[in-house]
Amino acid sequence: MSEMKRHTVERSSADREIVISRVIDARRELVFAAFTEVRHLSQWWGPEGFTTTTRAFEFRVGGAWEFVMHGPDGTDYSDWITWTEIIPPARITMLHGEYRDDPNAFESVLTFAPDGETTRIEMLTVFPTKELRDEAIEKFGAIEGGQQTLASLAGYVTEMASKGSDS
Repeated sequence: MSEMKRHTVERSSADREIVISRVIDARRELVFAAFTEVRHLSQWWGPEGFTTTTRAFEFRVGGAWEFVMHGPDGTDYSDWITWTEIIPPARITMLHGEYRDDPNAFESVLTFAPDGETTRIEMLTVFPTKELRDEAIEKFGAIEGGQQTLASLAGYVTEMASKGSDS
């Protein structure tokens, strides 16, 4: 793809995107592993004050994670994720909605870049429309919630690393 064409493609989704990143004080293999098993995800997934109950989980391309996020105010949010690409320990691409075949589902691409003993994680989320992106930001606090989620991930894997755990 030519440089000009790639720039046009990237710009065409800019008004539908949210990008959140964080440097985590742990090796990328450990940060990546925190996404691969329910026992890890249940410890850190979601913004501050949220807990997660998993209904089904299969971490593989085409596999799904069905779960309920319990908000601090008692509100339950049904969620469904299917993984569309897994490249250990560098990248995970997933489709995230309220349920299978949700027409408002959005795609997230997680990249894990090593930087010495730390890892830079970037979460690029692309919504089907600008309106859905704006609603996620305004109604659901998607940017702050994403930052809190990555902060929770950072705390979890940093603790794992200090204990010498590899998975």
